[in-house]
Amino acid sequence: MGQFAAPYGVLGYNRIRTFTESPDALMQFRRWWVGDGTSFEPHEWADVQMKGTMLTARLKGVEHREAAQALAGREIAVLREELPDAGPDEYYWADLVGLEVVNLAGEVLGKVERLFTNGANDILVVAGDTERLIPCVDAYVREVDMAAGRLLVDWGKDY
Repeated sequence: MGQFAAPYGVLGYNRIRTFTESPDALMQFRRWWVGDGTSFEPHEWADVQMKGTMLTARLKGVEHREAAQALAGREIAVLREELPDAGPDEYYWADLVGLEVVNLAGEVLGKVERLFTNGANDILVVAGDTERLIPCVDAYVREVDMAAGRLLVDWGKDY
């Protein structure tokens, strides 16, 4: 859901890169799981604030710039059961990763490797015989079938 960036000041704060729709969404979770992508440990934050459009936070026990520097690059996650339910026709990015992507002609384009946003919309990164970047919008993503583990897209194999 986020990542610690550079320290902010000298009192143990970090800038936080958020991967949420709203930058302040992480503030609703008191416990963050901090890790390197493979192993995570629970931590509570001592203070978290919005500074303009930027989120800053200090974990309990982190009181100096050097300790904040050690967190730079570490990932922030929350437990799945703490997340609110996605609305109808809404999906968490993590749920889409790994789904097979098939076009309207029945051709398998690959699997969703990851997603990112370009500011205008979310983009599916599909790894197959080549890497494809498919806008995650209704015009191209026609059906999400979680039970079958498949995305149906209006996207040519030669795009």
